[in-house]
Amino acid sequence: MAEATTENKPTKSVWGGGMSPFNVSWGKMYMWFFLVSDAFTFSSLLIAYGTMRHRFTEIWPKANDVFTHFPFLDGHIPLAYVGLMTFILIMSSVTMVLAVDAGHKRNNKAVAKWMLLTIIGGFMFLGSQAWEWYHFIHGTDHGAYVMPDTRVARFATDHHTHELDMNTLVFPDGTTVTGAEAEAVKAKSQLFHGANLTRNEYGHPLFGDFFFFITGFHGFHVFSGVMINIIIFINVLNGVYARRGHYEQIEKTGLYWHFVDLVWVFVFTFFYLV
Repeated sequence: MAEATTENKPTKSVWGGGMSPFNVSWGKMYMWFFLVSDAFTFSSLLIAYGTMRHRFTEIWPKANDVFTHFPFLDGHIPLAYVGLMTFILIMSSVTMVLAVDAGHKRNNKAVAKWMLLTIIGGFMFLGSQAWEWYHFIHGTDHGAYVMPDTRVARFATDHHTHELDMNTLVFPDGTTVTGAEAEAVKAKSQLFHGANLTRNEYGHPLFGDFFFFITGFHGFHVFSGVMINIIIFINVLNGVYARRGHYEQIEKTGLYWHFVDLVWVFVFTFFYLV
């Protein structure tokens, strides 16, 4: 009677090809690669912002004094509109979650509905950001005096009534000049409204530079996400994913959209709140 022999079957290595690490599709894996690399970019920008703010702490503008406007309302309402923008983007992330969940249930009609709401939320955020940019660039009606050394002297404001004292100027470090001294500052300065890449009525020019670059870079991500969502939405209406038998493309797009939402939370925290 011949002896039975057993052969040890070699274990297939993940690195040998033909297998998916972590049982994740290549599309999701590469999306994660992209998001991690993009996270490094945004982290570098926020670290640079924090470094410059720490260096120029005494003359750095306060967001509460800059972003005080709200559509159709007069008065000093600090960060209210930025808070509304944040709420809109977070709600669009919620609708994206519902779109992914509907995809898991193979409910094509529900996927289309939630994707449409996500697109609307994205456009609302972009429109709000454009409005925010416009007011930041346009500035206040009264403006501020920018000196040759880039220091800014603003009109003194009553913290309770928010009324301006046109005869008193205040520097970012708290120094106040009035009367003849204020007139001397005005004589050697230029009255400037709003902000650009070189001058800023609110304070240090770097504040404007970082505002335009960080919020603009994030806005480009949101715009790209909306364009991708529109393509996905059209495919859903045409039944592309229903015929495929899965809605994985919705999940991959959802990863990107949630990343954009999460990045804005950090931008909102570090740029506007801290």
